[in-house]
Amino acid sequence: MYAVIVTGGKQYRVAQGDSIFVEKLDVAEGADIDFDNVLMVGEGDTVQIGAPYVAGAKVTANVVAQTRGVKVRIMKFRRRKHHQKCTGHRQYLTQIEITGISAA
Repeated sequence: MYAVIVTGGKQYRVAQGDSIFVEKLDVAEGADIDFDNVLMVGEGDTVQIGAPYVAGAKVTANVVAQTRGVKVRIMKFRRRKHHQKCTGHRQYLTQIEITGISAA
């Protein structure tokens, strides 16, 4: 069984046992979290598509870690102006492990 959920403005296709990184969630490590914004649930040939969400569907997950992503370097350069600027950014992420998918 798999599902498509929405969190942090992005969509993720998940199955039970998957471990994914999502945008930072304000939840402590080791806590359980439920995702009610389920766009689609499928198992084999049967697929339920929501409008916009599947009624009664829920994905449960366990928060594994609060971490940060890889550093992204931003280089600003203006030719012939003797100007360059280098900055970096590391996004805050939450690692979650999918523990269950239920559809009504």
